[in-house]
Amino acid sequence: MRRPRLKRALWVATVLTVVAGSAVGPGRVAEAAGSLWRAEPAPPGSDAPFLPPPQPLRVTIDEMVARSMRVKNDVTIRLADGTTRVTTRYTFSQLVVKDHMKVVHPGSDGGPEVTIDVPDQGTLGGYDGLFQPQETVMWGDIHQVCLNVVVRICGVQGLLNAFGSVIPLTAGASDFDGTIYAIRATGNRPGLGSTDNPVHLPGSISVAP
Repeated sequence: MRRPRLKRALWVATVLTVVAGSAVGPGRVAEAAGSLWRAEPAPPGSDAPFLPPPQPLRVTIDEMVARSMRVKNDVTIRLADGTTRVTTRYTFSQLVVKDHMKVVHPGSDGGPEVTIDVPDQGTLGGYDGLFQPQETVMWGDIHQVCLNVVVRICGVQGLLNAFGSVIPLTAGASDFDGTIYAIRATGNRPGLGSTDNPVHLPGSISVAP
């Protein structure tokens, strides 16, 4: 009985690692995820600094604000099973969730489905208590996003990728839907007990067999 429970706990820890990146600390990443996805540094030539699982996350956000978003198109990342994907890297000085963020990992190799549900507000990145900058990096593909400017404009992910690769963009958005391989939020003191943790996503975690 203990071994399935341990594997289940490690699976959840690893999904959190993929979502939070170094927010749990490099040592804890390797310790928590080592038996499942061998959380080792990615080999040279991969854009991501670690090996995400082959099954991506499905991320939806009802309303958000992306601050100083920078885009790099056509990056190659290596996944934990040895395969590669050509995708897009999004870097934010801060990603503010204003209303309902849901992250679902479908599980693979018999692993359970893990859902992180943030019903209200949350943030990734920004500035810590000493005003040191943090940031969030996201690797994946945006399927749908609507910009909230004078009027609501949807289906503009291509324009965001084009303009964001030239200049940093700050904009409010809604109805975000993306296939995301990893989200990495980094700070100078990213330990779980730190008040300067770059991840602030108050919500719930559920695990389905």
